[in-house]
Amino acid sequence: MTTTEMPDTLHRILDYSSRPDPYPLYAELRRTPVARQEDGSYVISTYRELADILHNPHLSSDVRNLTHPMPSAEGAPTPAFINMDPPQHDRLRRMAMRHFGPPNTPGLVTGLEPDLTATVGGLIDDFAGKEQIDIVDDLAYPFPVSVICHLLGVPREDEPRFRVWVNDLINSIDYDARTDPKEKLEDGVRARKDLREYLGGLVEQRHGRPGEDLLSLLANDDGPDGRMTDEEIISTANLLLIAGHETTVNLITNGMLTLLRHPRILERLRREPDLVVPLVEELLRYEPPVHIIPWRAAYSDITVGDTVIPKGSQIMLMLASGSRDPDRFHDPDRFDPDRTDNQHLGFGSGIHLCFGGPLARREAQIALGELVRRLDAPALLADPPPYRRSPVLRGPIHLRVERNGG
Repeated sequence: MTTTEMPDTLHRILDYSSRPDPYPLYAELRRTPVARQEDGSYVISTYRELADILHNPHLSSDVRNLTHPMPSAEGAPTPAFINMDPPQHDRLRRMAMRHFGPPNTPGLVTGLEPDLTATVGGLIDDFAGKEQIDIVDDLAYPFPVSVICHLLGVPREDEPRFRVWVNDLINSIDYDARTDPKEKLEDGVRARKDLREYLGGLVEQRHGRPGEDLLSLLANDDGPDGRMTDEEIISTANLLLIAGHETTVNLITNGMLTLLRHPRILERLRREPDLVVPLVEELLRYEPPVHIIPWRAAYSDITVGDTVIPKGSQIMLMLASGSRDPDRFHDPDRFDPDRTDNQHLGFGSGIHLCFGGPLARREAQIALGELVRRLDAPALLADPPPYRRSPVLRGPIHLRVERNGG
C-alpha cells in the first residue's frame, strides 16, 4: 500500500457544502486506505485498517503525544478519560462503568425505560395542534438533555439553566470564525465555565450523602480502584453530557430522516415495532452520528497495512467511511435493517468504544418507534435539510416535517 497525499478529497469532505452527502467522497478516499497529508498527518478510511489501528496499543488519545501538541492542551482542565491512555484511562473508565452499565449495573438502561418512554410521549403530546414540527428542536434535542439531567441528579428546577448552558456549549462546537459572530464562541466558553462550576457544586453537596444519581455514586464510591477526585467526576459528567447528548441527537435525527427517505421501511416499522432494534443498528452503520475521530497520535512508529506512520504523527480516523467499505459490507450504500454481520464502527471500537452506547441505542429505539407509531403520514419539508457545520458530529440542525394527526 503506497501512501498518497489526497488533500483535495479531504478538504472537500471537511467543506460545509459536502455535509448533506459526504459518502461519494469517502469512496474516493478509500482508494488510498492510509493517506499522508501535506502537513504530515495521516487519514485512514478503510474498515480493515481502521479496525486494526483502533485496537493498536501504540495509538494514543493524549494530545501530548503529538509532535506538535494542540494549543488547547496547555492549561486545560482535567481531561475526560476519552482523551487519556492506559492505565489512567482504564482506571477512570472502570470507575464510571461501575455505575453506568454492565457488568456492575446491568439494569441501568432497562430501569430507565419507563421514564424514557414517558419523556418521549410527553414531547410528542406537545406536537398537538401543530401542522409542522421540527424533529430536532421539538424532540431529538430536548430528550437526551432530560435523560442526562436525570442520570446526573440535576434538580428539576435547575433544568432550564442546564439546558441554556448545554445549548450554548453545543453551538460553540461548530464555531466558524469566518461566518459566526464572536459572541457564539464567547457564550460557549462562558457556558463551559458555568457548567463546570455548577457540577462542582453538585458534587460537593453529594459527599457523604449517597444517592442513586451518578454524581452521588461517583462522589461516594470506594471501589477497588479508589475514588475519583472532584475534577475527575466533573470531567466524566461533561463527557457524558457532550458526547452522549450530541450522538443521541444526531442518531435520532439521522434516523428519522432516513426513514422518511425510505417510506416502505417506515411503514414496515409501523407494522413490526420490534424491527426498531436491528434498524437502529443499521442506522449506526449507514448514517452514524459520529463520522470522524479528528485526531489520534502515534506513541511510536505504527505500521498500518504496508504504511509506517511515524511517532508523533496526527492520525485522522474516518469511521463513517469504514462503515460504508464495500470490502467489508455487502452493498454498503443500501439501507437494510435486515443486514446481518453488522459490526459497524458507529460507536468506535477498541478501548474507547462508546461507554454510553447502550443508552443511546435505547433512546433512539424508543424515540423512533414512538414517532413512527404516532405520526400519521409525516413528510419532509426540505431534503436535504440544513446541516450542522461540524463534519465530525454530522447531523441536521433542523428537520422540519409536515404531519397529519398524531
